[in-house]
Amino acid sequence: MESGPAIFAGLVFALFGGALLLWTAVRARHREPVAQGVNPVASATLASVVAVIALLLGTWCFLHV
Repeated sequence: MESGPAIFAGLVFALFGGALLLWTAVRARHREPVAQGVNPVASATLASVVAVIALLLGTWCFLHV
């Protein structure tokens, strides 16, 4: 993988994953829904899993620079 696209993709994945994880944590801490009309536990769990996957993808991209 070329360095430029790998760094860009890693940065995008890392920023998205970190922001989603932070947003989910803040919403859960204030006991506010993460998604409207969905079970709060299920939506927080799904959002957390997606955030961790994005962070792992960002880490993988940075490791392959």
